[in-house]
Amino acid sequence: MTVLQNVGNWLSERLEWEELIAPLKKKTVPRHRLSYWYFLGGITLFLFIIQVLTGILLLLYYRPGASEAFESVQYIMTQVQFGWLIRSIHSWSANLMIFTAFAHMFSVLFLKAYRKPRELTWVTGVVLLVLVMGFGFSGYLLPWNTLAFFATKVGTDIAGQVPVIGHPIMVFLRGGEEVTGATLTRFFGFHVAVLPGLVFLLLVIHLLFVQRQGMSVPPRVEKEWEENPAARRELKFFPNFALRELMAWYVGLGVLGALAALFPWNLGVKADLFASAPAGIKPEWYFLFMFQALKLIPSKIWFMDGEVVGILTCALVGLLWMLLPFFESDRKARSQHWITGISVFALIFVVTMSVYGYVAK
Repeated sequence: MTVLQNVGNWLSERLEWEELIAPLKKKTVPRHRLSYWYFLGGITLFLFIIQVLTGILLLLYYRPGASEAFESVQYIMTQVQFGWLIRSIHSWSANLMIFTAFAHMFSVLFLKAYRKPRELTWVTGVVLLVLVMGFGFSGYLLPWNTLAFFATKVGTDIAGQVPVIGHPIMVFLRGGEEVTGATLTRFFGFHVAVLPGLVFLLLVIHLLFVQRQGMSVPPRVEKEWEENPAARRELKFFPNFALRELMAWYVGLGVLGALAALFPWNLGVKADLFASAPAGIKPEWYFLFMFQALKLIPSKIWFMDGEVVGILTCALVGLLWMLLPFFESDRKARSQHWITGISVFALIFVVTMSVYGYVAK
């Protein structure tokens, strides 16, 4: 018996590995022509792990102060060995994580994986997507460069337009009336403490729902299996599906490494609180569709400001989006296609507004 086997047996006696991994051994994953979409959730999780690991490394050198933040990031990129690569991986993985989270959400919609009894799985997933976008918004300011400073100012200004509660929210986010060093410190706290704690809690709940309820099967495939039980195919989660997921992670790591090495993330110019905003400043791509949609709304709609109407509409749409499964929760509703139509419209709207916002001056 080898040393590793002895160690494994010793740990198994104390941790009772067999009982811990027993559910994984019994768990199966449906296998059909659309089952490759199941990998998106795991890839998003993998990119989140990359975020945590690279973020911890960056924390060793980063200093969250208006007089030190930019210089500390500059030091990481120029003096710390492979510091530029770690920061580039952190930035690229953040963008890829948001992209795969969006892709995972729309795949769930098109495969109708939100149906009863998976409504709460969908709700926790949507909240996780919002928190991940919050990661992007809070982390964008931390290098304390010009673009991040003014993008944060614009973003918090938009939040301040919400009736009644808008101004208190803006002051809470900024730590005062204006974007200052206090805002940077506050966003740093959100980014490294508050948001990770919330994401970890919701992620555990989300994964428990997935583990408990299993993978959903699209209605068309489900109908085929009911008519022909012999056509039903399943794959053991461990080790078969787990190994395929691991290979997807490996491919994702290769793409991430190539992007980080070939297209290093730039630092830009240090923020100047008294400088004028650069012409044509825009938010990051994952906020661009909302930003551009708000710009297209007229300044006045009846007796209300157009921007206020737009913000309230976005909030209402977001709430309805989160509650979408509860409008199609019974078996009879599976024959309806209106949610699929809404999903297609939403995807086209997001892509169109993002492209338009990118090319518009």
